Amino acid sequence: MELPEPVVTLIESAIAHVYSYSHLAEQTVVLVPSFVDVQVDALSESIGFDKETLSYTLGMFLCYPLGLIMLMLPYGKIKHVFSFILGAFLLQFTIGKQWIHHLLTSLLVYAMLLIMPPKLSKTVIPIFVMLYMTLGHLHRQYINYLGWDLDFTGSQMVLTMKLYSLAYNMYDGHLIALGKQDRAAKKCADLSLNEVPGIIEYLGYTFNFSTILAGPSFEYKIYAAACDGTNVVGGKGKLSNILPTLKPFVISLICMAMFVVGNGMYPLLDPDDPQKNTPVVLTEEFLAKPWLNRYLYTWVSLFFIRQKYYFAWKNAEGACNIWYAGFEGYDENGVEKGSWDNANNVDIIEFETGANVKSLTAAWNKKTANWLTRYVYIRTGGSLFATYSLSAFWHGFYPGYYLFFLTVPFITVCERLGRKKLTPRFDNGKNWGLYRIACVLSTSFVVNYSVTAFQLLALDWSYAVWKSNFFYGHVGCLLFYVVLSNVPSPKVKSS
Repeated sequence: MELPEPVVTLIESAIAHVYSYSHLAEQTVVLVPSFVDVQVDALSESIGFDKETLSYTLGMFLCYPLGLIMLMLPYGKIKHVFSFILGAFLLQFTIGKQWIHHLLTSLLVYAMLLIMPPKLSKTVIPIFVMLYMTLGHLHRQYINYLGWDLDFTGSQMVLTMKLYSLAYNMYDGHLIALGKQDRAAKKCADLSLNEVPGIIEYLGYTFNFSTILAGPSFEYKIYAAACDGTNVVGGKGKLSNILPTLKPFVISLICMAMFVVGNGMYPLLDPDDPQKNTPVVLTEEFLAKPWLNRYLYTWVSLFFIRQKYYFAWKNAEGACNIWYAGFEGYDENGVEKGSWDNANNVDIIEFETGANVKSLTAAWNKKTANWLTRYVYIRTGGSLFATYSLSAFWHGFYPGYYLFFLTVPFITVCERLGRKKLTPRFDNGKNWGLYRIACVLSTSFVVNYSVTAFQLLALDWSYAVWKSNFFYGHVGCLLFYVVLSNVPSPKVKSS
Protein backbone atom coordinates (compact mmCIF):
# COMPACT_ATOMS: atom_id res chain seq x y z
CA MET A 1 0.00 0.00 0.00
CA GLU A 2 1.44 3.35 -1.07
CA LEU A 3 1.42 6.26 1.37
CA PRO A 4 -0.29 9.56 0.46
CA GLU A 5 2.05 12.11 -1.12
CA PRO A 6 1.92 14.59 1.82
CA VAL A 7 2.85 11.79 4.23
CA VAL A 8 5.74 10.69 2.00
CA THR A 9 6.97 14.28 1.78
CA LEU A 10 6.81 14.67 5.57
CA ILE A 11 8.66 11.40 6.19
CA GLU A 12 11.38 12.15 3.66
CA SER A 13 11.82 15.65 5.08
CA ALA A 14 12.22 14.21 8.58
CA ILE A 15 14.74 11.64 7.35
CA ALA A 16 16.69 14.31 5.45
CA HIS A 17 16.79 16.48 8.57
CA VAL A 18 18.19 13.64 10.68
CA TYR A 19 20.71 12.78 7.95
CA SER A 20 21.93 16.38 7.98
CA TYR A 21 23.64 15.60 11.30
CA SER A 22 25.40 12.50 9.98
CA HIS A 23 28.67 14.39 9.48
CA LEU A 24 28.75 15.01 13.22
CA ALA A 25 28.23 11.33 13.93
CA GLU A 26 30.99 10.48 11.45
CA GLN A 27 33.44 12.56 13.47
CA THR A 28 32.78 10.41 16.55
CA VAL A 29 34.13 7.28 14.86
CA VAL A 30 37.59 7.61 16.34
CA LEU A 31 38.36 4.15 17.71
CA VAL A 32 38.82 2.31 14.40
CA PRO A 33 42.06 3.17 12.55
CA SER A 34 41.66 3.83 8.82
CA PHE A 35 44.09 1.04 7.90
CA VAL A 36 41.78 -1.50 9.59
CA ASP A 37 38.94 -0.45 7.30
CA VAL A 38 41.22 -0.82 4.28
CA GLN A 39 42.28 -4.32 5.33
CA VAL A 40 38.68 -5.43 5.86
CA ASP A 41 37.77 -4.13 2.39
CA ALA A 42 40.63 -6.10 0.85
CA LEU A 43 39.71 -9.27 2.75
CA SER A 44 36.07 -8.89 1.75
CA GLU A 45 36.96 -8.73 -1.92
CA SER A 46 39.38 -11.64 -1.74
CA ILE A 47 36.99 -14.11 -0.08
CA GLY A 48 33.76 -12.89 -1.70
CA PHE A 49 32.05 -11.95 1.60
CA ASP A 50 30.11 -8.71 1.79
CA LYS A 51 31.85 -6.24 4.09
CA GLU A 52 29.00 -5.95 6.59
CA THR A 53 28.80 -9.70 7.21
CA LEU A 54 32.58 -10.00 7.38
CA SER A 55 32.90 -7.11 9.87
CA TYR A 56 30.19 -8.59 12.06
CA THR A 57 31.76 -12.06 12.01
CA LEU A 58 35.24 -10.70 12.75
CA GLY A 59 33.77 -8.62 15.56
CA MET A 60 32.17 -11.70 17.09
CA PHE A 61 35.44 -13.63 17.06
CA LEU A 62 37.38 -10.61 18.32
CA CYS A 63 35.42 -10.86 21.57
CA TYR A 64 37.55 -13.86 22.58
CA PRO A 65 40.95 -12.13 22.78
CA LEU A 66 39.15 -9.16 24.33
CA GLY A 67 37.63 -11.53 26.87
CA LEU A 68 41.10 -12.79 27.77
CA ILE A 69 42.26 -9.24 28.40
CA MET A 70 39.14 -8.58 30.46
CA LEU A 71 39.93 -11.67 32.52
CA MET A 72 43.45 -10.45 33.31
CA LEU A 73 42.42 -6.94 34.31
CA PRO A 74 42.06 -6.22 38.05
CA TYR A 75 38.54 -6.09 39.46
CA GLY A 76 36.87 -2.71 39.64
CA LYS A 77 36.50 0.34 37.42
CA ILE A 78 39.22 -0.66 34.98
CA LYS A 79 37.03 -3.55 33.83
CA HIS A 80 34.10 -1.22 33.28
CA VAL A 81 36.25 1.23 31.32
CA PHE A 82 37.60 -1.58 29.15
CA SER A 83 34.11 -3.00 28.61
CA PHE A 84 32.81 0.39 27.49
CA ILE A 85 35.69 1.41 25.20
CA LEU A 86 35.98 -1.96 23.49
CA GLY A 87 32.23 -2.22 23.11
CA ALA A 88 32.24 1.19 21.44
CA PHE A 89 35.11 0.01 19.23
CA LEU A 90 33.16 -3.07 18.09
CA LEU A 91 30.12 -0.95 17.27
CA GLN A 92 32.19 1.52 15.27
CA PHE A 93 33.95 -1.39 13.55
CA THR A 94 30.69 -3.06 12.48
CA ILE A 95 28.17 -0.23 11.92
CA GLY A 96 30.36 2.88 11.76
CA LYS A 97 28.72 6.20 12.54
CA GLN A 98 25.44 4.51 13.49
CA TRP A 99 27.01 3.64 16.83
CA ILE A 100 25.94 7.11 17.92
CA HIS A 101 22.39 5.84 18.45
CA HIS A 102 23.67 3.52 21.16
CA LEU A 103 25.54 6.33 22.88
CA LEU A 104 22.70 8.85 22.71
CA THR A 105 20.12 6.40 24.02
CA SER A 106 22.35 5.31 26.89
CA LEU A 107 23.16 8.86 28.00
CA LEU A 108 19.56 10.08 27.77
CA VAL A 109 18.30 7.15 29.83
CA TYR A 110 21.05 7.69 32.40
CA ALA A 111 19.87 11.29 32.81
CA MET A 112 16.32 10.03 33.30
CA LEU A 113 17.46 7.57 35.98
CA LEU A 114 19.20 10.41 37.84
CA ILE A 115 16.41 12.95 37.54
CA MET A 116 13.16 11.00 37.67
CA PRO A 117 11.72 9.16 40.66
CA PRO A 118 11.65 5.36 40.10
CA LYS A 119 7.85 5.29 39.95
CA LEU A 120 7.97 7.60 36.92
CA SER A 121 11.15 6.32 35.24
CA LYS A 122 9.88 2.72 35.15
CA THR A 123 7.18 3.95 32.77
CA VAL A 124 8.95 6.74 30.89
CA ILE A 125 12.17 4.83 30.15
CA PRO A 126 10.50 1.75 28.63
CA ILE A 127 8.30 4.01 26.50
CA PHE A 128 11.30 6.07 25.37
CA VAL A 129 13.55 3.13 24.47
CA MET A 130 10.74 1.29 22.69
CA LEU A 131 9.83 4.47 20.77
CA TYR A 132 13.46 5.09 19.78
CA MET A 133 13.81 1.52 18.57
CA THR A 134 10.46 1.80 16.78
CA LEU A 135 11.69 4.78 14.78
CA GLY A 136 14.79 2.77 13.88
CA HIS A 137 12.70 -0.15 12.66
CA LEU A 138 10.34 2.08 10.68
CA HIS A 139 13.26 3.94 9.10
CA ARG A 140 14.88 0.67 8.09
CA GLN A 141 11.65 -0.63 6.57
CA TYR A 142 10.97 2.63 4.75
CA ILE A 143 14.36 3.01 3.09
CA ASN A 144 15.17 -0.70 2.63
CA TYR A 145 11.98 -2.77 2.72
CA LEU A 146 12.70 -6.50 3.13
CA GLY A 147 16.44 -5.75 3.10
CA TRP A 148 18.81 -7.66 5.36
CA ASP A 149 21.60 -5.08 5.55
CA LEU A 150 23.32 -4.69 8.92
CA ASP A 151 22.49 -1.50 10.79
CA PHE A 152 22.14 -0.20 14.36
CA THR A 153 18.73 -1.78 15.03
CA GLY A 154 20.23 -5.14 16.03
CA SER A 155 22.39 -3.75 18.84
CA GLN A 156 19.62 -1.29 19.70
CA MET A 157 17.26 -4.20 20.38
CA VAL A 158 19.73 -5.61 22.92
CA LEU A 159 20.23 -2.17 24.47
CA THR A 160 16.46 -1.69 24.73
CA MET A 161 16.18 -4.81 26.88
CA LYS A 162 19.01 -3.64 29.14
CA LEU A 163 17.59 -0.17 29.71
CA TYR A 164 14.01 -1.39 30.05
CA SER A 165 15.15 -3.89 32.70
CA LEU A 166 17.29 -1.33 34.50
CA ALA A 167 14.31 1.00 34.96
CA TYR A 168 12.36 -1.79 36.61
CA ASN A 169 15.37 -2.87 38.68
CA MET A 170 15.42 0.62 40.18
CA TYR A 171 11.65 0.62 40.73
CA ASP A 172 11.71 -2.79 42.42
CA GLY A 173 14.55 -1.65 44.68
CA HIS A 174 12.53 1.45 45.55
CA LEU A 175 9.47 -0.61 46.52
CA ILE A 176 11.53 -3.05 48.57
CA ALA A 177 13.25 -0.20 50.44
CA LEU A 178 9.81 1.19 51.34
CA GLY A 179 8.53 -2.24 52.35
CA LYS A 180 5.80 -1.98 49.71
CA GLN A 181 7.02 -4.58 47.23
CA ASP A 182 4.38 -6.13 45.01
CA ARG A 183 4.33 -9.66 43.64
CA ALA A 184 6.54 -8.76 40.68
CA ALA A 185 9.11 -6.93 42.84
CA LYS A 186 9.35 -9.94 45.15
CA LYS A 187 9.99 -12.25 42.21
CA CYS A 188 12.72 -9.95 40.85
CA ALA A 189 14.16 -8.94 44.26
CA ASP A 190 17.58 -10.50 43.55
CA LEU A 191 17.95 -8.22 40.52
CA SER A 192 16.74 -5.00 42.15
CA LEU A 193 18.95 -1.92 42.63
CA ASN A 194 18.95 0.59 45.47
CA GLU A 195 20.83 3.31 43.63
CA VAL A 196 21.73 4.36 40.12
CA PRO A 197 25.06 2.82 39.00
CA GLY A 198 28.00 5.15 38.45
CA ILE A 199 28.38 6.46 34.89
CA ILE A 200 31.48 4.32 34.23
CA GLU A 201 29.78 1.16 35.48
CA TYR A 202 26.63 2.05 33.57
CA LEU A 203 28.40 2.58 30.24
CA GLY A 204 30.45 -0.56 30.78
CA TYR A 205 27.16 -2.44 31.10
CA THR A 206 25.32 -0.89 28.18
CA PHE A 207 28.34 -1.16 25.86
CA ASN A 208 29.66 -4.47 27.18
CA PHE A 209 31.86 -5.81 24.36
CA SER A 210 30.87 -9.47 24.73
CA THR A 211 27.14 -8.76 24.43
CA ILE A 212 27.05 -5.65 22.23
CA LEU A 213 26.64 -7.37 18.86
CA ALA A 214 24.36 -10.36 19.48
CA GLY A 215 23.44 -10.25 23.16
CA PRO A 216 22.58 -11.86 25.42
CA SER A 217 21.05 -9.10 27.50
CA PHE A 218 21.73 -10.24 31.03
CA GLU A 219 20.86 -8.09 34.04
CA TYR A 220 23.04 -5.31 35.45
CA LYS A 221 23.70 -7.16 38.72
CA ILE A 222 25.06 -10.14 36.80
CA TYR A 223 27.43 -7.91 34.83
CA ALA A 224 28.52 -5.99 37.95
CA ALA A 225 29.20 -9.20 39.89
CA ALA A 226 31.53 -10.41 37.13
CA CYS A 227 33.37 -7.08 37.11
CA ASP A 228 33.91 -6.94 40.87
CA GLY A 229 34.53 -10.68 41.25
CA THR A 230 31.74 -11.38 43.75
CA ASN A 231 30.26 -14.08 41.54
CA VAL A 232 33.38 -16.26 41.91
CA VAL A 233 33.75 -15.87 45.68
CA GLY A 234 32.76 -18.63 48.07
CA GLY A 235 33.58 -21.79 46.17
CA LYS A 236 35.21 -24.83 47.74
CA GLY A 237 36.99 -26.12 44.65
CA LYS A 238 39.00 -24.67 41.79
CA LEU A 239 36.86 -22.96 39.17
CA SER A 240 37.85 -23.42 35.52
CA ASN A 241 36.50 -21.46 32.56
CA ILE A 242 38.16 -23.61 29.89
CA LEU A 243 35.32 -26.02 29.05
CA PRO A 244 32.55 -23.40 29.45
CA THR A 245 34.46 -21.26 26.93
CA LEU A 246 35.58 -23.89 24.44
CA LYS A 247 32.32 -25.85 24.26
CA PRO A 248 30.07 -23.01 23.03
CA PHE A 249 32.89 -21.71 20.82
CA VAL A 250 33.23 -25.05 19.02
CA ILE A 251 29.46 -25.40 18.75
CA SER A 252 29.29 -21.91 17.22
CA LEU A 253 31.83 -22.89 14.55
CA ILE A 254 29.84 -26.01 13.68
CA CYS A 255 26.63 -23.99 13.46
CA MET A 256 28.26 -21.37 11.25
CA ALA A 257 29.49 -24.07 8.87
CA MET A 258 26.05 -25.70 8.81
CA PHE A 259 24.39 -22.39 8.01
CA VAL A 260 26.79 -21.51 5.20
CA VAL A 261 26.51 -24.94 3.57
CA GLY A 262 22.89 -25.77 4.38
CA ASN A 263 21.40 -22.39 3.55
CA GLY A 264 23.16 -22.51 0.21
CA MET A 265 21.62 -25.91 -0.55
CA TYR A 266 18.12 -25.24 0.79
CA PRO A 267 17.44 -21.49 0.61
CA LEU A 268 14.07 -20.16 1.70
CA LEU A 269 14.52 -16.85 -0.10
CA ASP A 270 15.98 -16.29 -3.54
CA PRO A 271 19.81 -16.39 -3.19
CA ASP A 272 20.35 -13.90 -6.04
CA ASP A 273 18.06 -11.19 -4.66
CA PRO A 274 16.24 -12.17 -1.46
CA GLN A 275 14.83 -8.67 -1.14
CA LYS A 276 12.98 -8.42 -4.47
CA ASN A 277 12.75 -11.83 -6.12
CA THR A 278 10.02 -14.34 -5.30
CA PRO A 279 11.08 -16.65 -2.45
CA VAL A 280 12.12 -20.14 -3.49
CA VAL A 281 9.18 -21.65 -1.59
CA LEU A 282 6.71 -19.58 -3.66
CA THR A 283 8.07 -20.11 -7.16
CA GLU A 284 5.87 -21.94 -9.67
CA GLU A 285 8.42 -24.72 -9.95
CA PHE A 286 8.44 -25.28 -6.20
CA LEU A 287 4.65 -25.12 -5.81
CA ALA A 288 4.26 -27.76 -8.55
CA LYS A 289 5.94 -30.33 -6.29
CA PRO A 290 3.93 -32.67 -4.03
CA TRP A 291 2.94 -31.09 -0.71
CA LEU A 292 5.05 -33.48 1.38
CA ASN A 293 8.17 -32.62 -0.63
CA ARG A 294 7.49 -28.91 -0.13
CA TYR A 295 6.90 -29.34 3.59
CA LEU A 296 10.12 -31.32 4.11
CA TYR A 297 12.14 -28.79 2.08
CA THR A 298 10.77 -25.92 4.15
CA TRP A 299 11.47 -27.78 7.40
CA VAL A 300 15.10 -28.40 6.37
CA SER A 301 15.50 -24.80 5.17
CA LEU A 302 14.25 -23.40 8.49
CA PHE A 303 16.54 -25.78 10.37
CA PHE A 304 19.58 -24.36 8.56
CA ILE A 305 18.36 -20.77 9.01
CA ARG A 306 18.30 -21.37 12.78
CA GLN A 307 22.00 -22.19 12.66
CA LYS A 308 22.94 -18.52 12.16
CA TYR A 309 21.20 -17.66 15.43
CA TYR A 310 22.86 -20.59 17.17
CA PHE A 311 26.24 -19.39 15.88
CA ALA A 312 25.80 -15.84 17.15
CA TRP A 313 24.43 -16.83 20.56
CA LYS A 314 26.89 -19.63 21.25
CA ASN A 315 29.80 -17.47 20.14
CA ALA A 316 28.68 -14.72 22.52
CA GLU A 317 28.19 -17.25 25.31
CA GLY A 318 31.79 -18.41 25.09
CA ALA A 319 33.02 -14.81 24.93
CA CYS A 320 31.17 -14.07 28.18
CA ASN A 321 32.30 -17.24 29.91
CA ILE A 322 35.96 -16.54 29.23
CA TRP A 323 35.85 -13.73 31.81
CA TYR A 324 33.36 -15.53 34.08
CA ALA A 325 30.37 -13.31 33.23
CA GLY A 326 28.41 -16.46 32.47
CA PHE A 327 29.14 -18.04 35.86
CA GLU A 328 26.15 -18.02 38.20
CA GLY A 329 28.09 -18.11 41.47
CA TYR A 330 28.01 -20.41 44.49
CA ASP A 331 25.32 -21.28 46.99
CA GLU A 332 25.76 -21.04 50.77
CA ASN A 333 27.48 -24.44 50.77
CA GLY A 334 30.11 -23.40 48.22
CA VAL A 335 28.52 -25.46 45.44
CA GLU A 336 28.07 -24.02 41.94
CA LYS A 337 24.51 -22.73 41.52
CA GLY A 338 24.10 -23.81 37.94
CA SER A 339 25.80 -24.66 34.68
CA TRP A 340 27.11 -21.25 33.56
CA ASP A 341 23.66 -20.16 32.44
CA ASN A 342 24.01 -16.36 32.72
CA ALA A 343 25.12 -16.00 29.09
CA ASN A 344 23.41 -19.09 27.69
CA ASN A 345 20.83 -17.78 25.22
CA VAL A 346 19.78 -21.04 23.59
CA ASP A 347 19.58 -24.75 24.44
CA ILE A 348 19.86 -26.24 20.97
CA ILE A 349 18.89 -29.85 21.69
CA GLU A 350 16.01 -28.83 23.95
CA PHE A 351 14.69 -26.47 21.28
CA GLU A 352 14.96 -28.93 18.43
CA THR A 353 13.15 -31.60 20.48
CA GLY A 354 10.64 -29.36 22.28
CA ALA A 355 7.28 -30.98 22.95
CA ASN A 356 5.33 -27.72 23.29
CA VAL A 357 5.61 -23.98 22.71
CA LYS A 358 6.45 -23.41 26.37
CA SER A 359 9.52 -25.65 26.01
CA LEU A 360 10.54 -23.91 22.79
CA THR A 361 10.20 -20.49 24.40
CA ALA A 362 12.26 -21.60 27.39
CA ALA A 363 15.06 -22.86 25.13
CA TRP A 364 15.13 -20.17 22.39
CA ASN A 365 16.51 -16.65 22.90
CA LYS A 366 16.31 -17.32 26.61
CA LYS A 367 17.38 -13.91 27.88
CA THR A 368 14.75 -12.18 25.75
CA ALA A 369 12.20 -14.63 27.12
CA ASN A 370 13.40 -13.78 30.66
CA TRP A 371 13.02 -10.08 29.90
CA LEU A 372 9.48 -10.55 28.58
CA THR A 373 8.55 -12.73 31.54
CA ARG A 374 9.98 -10.44 34.24
CA TYR A 375 8.97 -7.08 32.84
CA VAL A 376 5.88 -7.77 30.72
CA TYR A 377 4.20 -11.08 31.56
CA ILE A 378 4.20 -10.85 35.37
CA ARG A 379 3.59 -7.07 35.25
CA THR A 380 0.41 -7.52 33.17
CA GLY A 381 -1.20 -10.29 35.21
CA GLY A 382 0.09 -13.07 32.98
CA SER A 383 -1.25 -11.68 29.69
CA LEU A 384 -0.06 -13.77 26.75
CA PHE A 385 -1.48 -11.21 24.35
CA ALA A 386 0.52 -8.35 25.88
CA THR A 387 3.69 -10.46 26.02
CA TYR A 388 3.59 -11.70 22.44
CA SER A 389 2.45 -8.31 21.13
CA LEU A 390 5.39 -6.54 22.75
CA SER A 391 7.71 -9.24 21.44
CA ALA A 392 6.45 -8.58 17.91
CA PHE A 393 6.71 -4.82 18.51
CA TRP A 394 10.30 -5.26 19.72
CA HIS A 395 11.24 -7.19 16.58
CA GLY A 396 9.87 -4.59 14.19
CA PHE A 397 6.85 -3.92 12.03
CA TYR A 398 6.95 -6.42 9.23
CA PRO A 399 3.55 -8.12 8.96
CA GLY A 400 5.19 -11.55 9.15
CA TYR A 401 6.25 -10.89 12.75
CA TYR A 402 2.69 -10.14 13.82
CA LEU A 403 1.21 -13.06 11.90
CA PHE A 404 3.61 -15.33 13.76
CA PHE A 405 3.43 -13.84 17.25
CA LEU A 406 -0.36 -13.53 17.19
CA THR A 407 -0.65 -17.15 16.07
CA VAL A 408 1.49 -18.48 18.93
CA PRO A 409 -1.05 -17.65 21.69
CA PHE A 410 -3.66 -19.68 19.76
CA ILE A 411 -1.26 -22.64 19.65
CA THR A 412 -0.55 -22.16 23.36
CA VAL A 413 -4.26 -22.25 24.24
CA CYS A 414 -4.58 -25.54 22.35
CA GLU A 415 -1.57 -26.97 24.15
CA ARG A 416 -3.01 -26.05 27.54
CA LEU A 417 -6.23 -27.79 26.60
CA GLY A 418 -4.27 -30.84 25.50
CA ARG A 419 -2.32 -30.96 28.77
CA LYS A 420 -5.61 -30.83 30.65
CA LYS A 421 -7.49 -33.48 28.70
CA LEU A 422 -4.97 -35.67 26.88
CA THR A 423 -1.83 -35.75 29.00
CA PRO A 424 -3.47 -37.45 32.01
CA ARG A 425 -4.82 -40.13 29.67
CA PHE A 426 -1.80 -40.90 27.49
CA ASP A 427 1.40 -39.66 29.16
CA ASN A 428 3.25 -42.55 30.79
CA GLY A 429 6.01 -40.34 32.20
CA LYS A 430 8.70 -41.64 29.84
CA ASN A 431 10.99 -39.08 28.23
CA TRP A 432 10.55 -40.66 24.83
CA GLY A 433 7.26 -42.47 25.09
CA LEU A 434 4.83 -42.49 22.16
CA TYR A 435 2.84 -39.59 23.60
CA ARG A 436 5.90 -37.36 23.93
CA ILE A 437 7.06 -38.25 20.41
CA ALA A 438 3.61 -37.32 19.11
CA CYS A 439 3.83 -33.98 20.97
CA VAL A 440 7.31 -33.24 19.57
CA LEU A 441 6.21 -33.99 16.00
CA SER A 442 2.96 -32.03 16.23
CA THR A 443 4.73 -29.05 17.81
CA SER A 444 7.38 -29.02 15.09
CA PHE A 445 4.66 -29.44 12.45
CA VAL A 446 2.64 -26.42 13.60
CA VAL A 447 5.47 -24.13 14.71
CA ASN A 448 7.48 -24.52 11.50
CA TYR A 449 4.34 -23.67 9.54
CA SER A 450 3.83 -20.54 11.65
CA VAL A 451 7.44 -19.35 11.74
CA THR A 452 7.73 -19.26 7.96
CA ALA A 453 5.87 -15.93 8.07
CA PHE A 454 8.49 -14.63 10.52
CA GLN A 455 11.22 -15.33 7.96
CA LEU A 456 9.37 -14.10 4.86
CA LEU A 457 8.36 -10.82 6.56
CA ALA A 458 6.05 -9.49 3.83
CA LEU A 459 2.27 -9.86 4.15
CA ASP A 460 1.71 -11.19 0.63
CA TRP A 461 4.55 -13.70 0.88
CA SER A 462 3.47 -14.87 4.34
CA TYR A 463 -0.16 -15.28 3.28
CA ALA A 464 0.86 -17.07 0.08
CA VAL A 465 3.08 -19.60 1.85
CA TRP A 466 0.38 -20.35 4.44
CA LYS A 467 -2.15 -20.70 1.63
CA SER A 468 0.15 -23.08 -0.24
CA ASN A 469 0.12 -25.20 2.92
CA PHE A 470 -3.71 -25.09 3.07
CA PHE A 471 -3.54 -23.10 6.32
CA TYR A 472 -3.04 -26.42 8.07
CA GLY A 473 -1.59 -24.83 11.20
CA HIS A 474 -4.61 -22.64 11.87
CA VAL A 475 -7.19 -25.15 10.67
CA GLY A 476 -5.58 -27.95 12.68
CA CYS A 477 -5.50 -25.86 15.87
CA LEU A 478 -9.12 -24.79 15.38
CA LEU A 479 -10.31 -28.38 14.90
CA PHE A 480 -8.19 -29.54 17.83
CA TYR A 481 -9.72 -26.89 20.08
CA VAL A 482 -13.32 -27.53 18.99
CA VAL A 483 -13.06 -31.30 19.34
CA LEU A 484 -11.17 -31.32 22.64
CA SER A 485 -13.47 -28.70 24.16
CA ASN A 486 -16.24 -31.27 23.91
CA VAL A 487 -14.20 -34.05 25.46
CA PRO A 488 -14.74 -34.44 29.21
CA SER A 489 -11.72 -33.90 31.44
CA PRO A 490 -10.37 -37.09 33.03
CA LYS A 491 -11.31 -37.68 36.60
CA VAL A 492 -8.59 -36.90 39.12
CA LYS A 493 -7.57 -40.07 40.90
CA SER A 494 -8.03 -39.84 44.63
CA SER A 495 -4.96 -40.68 46.67
